[in-house]
Amino acid sequence: MKILVINCGSSSLKYQVLDMENESLLAKGLVERIGMEGSVINHTKTGLDKITMEVPMKDHKDAIAQVLAAIQNPGYGVLANMSELGAVGHRVVHAGEKYAESVLITEAVIKALEECVELAPLHNPPNLLGIAACRELMPDTPMVAVFDTAFHQTMPPESYISAIPYEYYEKYRIRRYGFHGTSHKYVAQKAAYLMGRPMEELKLITCHLGNGASVTAIKYGKVIDTSMGFTPLEGLVMGTRSGDIDPAIVTYIREKENLPQGAVNNILNKKSGVLGVSGVSSDFRDLEAAVEEGNERAELALRMFAHRVKHYIGAYIAEMNGVDGIIFTAGVGENDIGMREIICADMENLGIKIDPLKNKVRGKDTIISPEYAKVTLMLIPTNEELMIARDTNEIVSAL
Repeated sequence: MKILVINCGSSSLKYQVLDMENESLLAKGLVERIGMEGSVINHTKTGLDKITMEVPMKDHKDAIAQVLAAIQNPGYGVLANMSELGAVGHRVVHAGEKYAESVLITEAVIKALEECVELAPLHNPPNLLGIAACRELMPDTPMVAVFDTAFHQTMPPESYISAIPYEYYEKYRIRRYGFHGTSHKYVAQKAAYLMGRPMEELKLITCHLGNGASVTAIKYGKVIDTSMGFTPLEGLVMGTRSGDIDPAIVTYIREKENLPQGAVNNILNKKSGVLGVSGVSSDFRDLEAAVEEGNERAELALRMFAHRVKHYIGAYIAEMNGVDGIIFTAGVGENDIGMREIICADMENLGIKIDPLKNKVRGKDTIISPEYAKVTLMLIPTNEELMIARDTNEIVSAL
């Protein structure tokens, strides 16, 4: 079965076409500036150079139409016609408590996702626009929603309930939801394969470390805790997000700076993290360059990031009463050799030891711990699109 994976943003759209016979990538692309002047589609058929086309696209329906035209183009497409497309898998950020796994999209599912818009006002609306456009242009093609939050729905109440008046959970469903679930699920499954054991027998800690970052504890195949909370702001220090702070800081800053409603939220989401501490950048490569030039705040920002990751790893080892494998993934996790070394340093008493030679690798499935180490450390590039395609294939094949 050939599957189209769609990831819609407010003014952009990423897509891939995969052949699930052998899970091969046939084509991928990015549509940018939807609804704006200068909208473009960047399309790459596997084995060929990228093609960039400037095409007017007033909305997501136009964008999807351009994607369908590109993947059927005689010169650089991968489908002879739309009958070759078996299904469409949509990335959806938030399903609240409504879905604990991927689902076939129906009118009832769309209604449920609309009810979750207030939980993800920046992400769910464009996700829904993409679904609506695809259903209009491909009314006979099965579609599946794959949720960032679903994998975390196995957490027990003591992990996801906030210690505020319980009525706010009952009225507004304020709780820990967790994000990056598709990535955490993919790398956990791959880790189990590399270790040669079923995921249901393993205690794993997955570290999705990028500009947005989260750590998840997976015990015997089920998530028991994760660092992101009601929103992606909680948890680790990130590129521009503060992560965990004393909640009183919010009102304190607002009063001291005489800020309007919502201003501190913007500061914590977009002006904090390693950017706020360093004053240099949210890009870890820029920070490392600044450190080489002697920038002490850039060095502090990197140490803070590593410290918080180490903090969560230790906490999750305690929660699970041990760990069999720790996985590093996403931009920083996959490519930052030095950061992995800093995070894993001085943890020998927990059975964690990194092999400096094995660790000198980027973007490749690799075990980076010595053979004798109690805990298996792994670098596994994430592939959320493949995970979405797998879930879509499994659901549609059963129809």
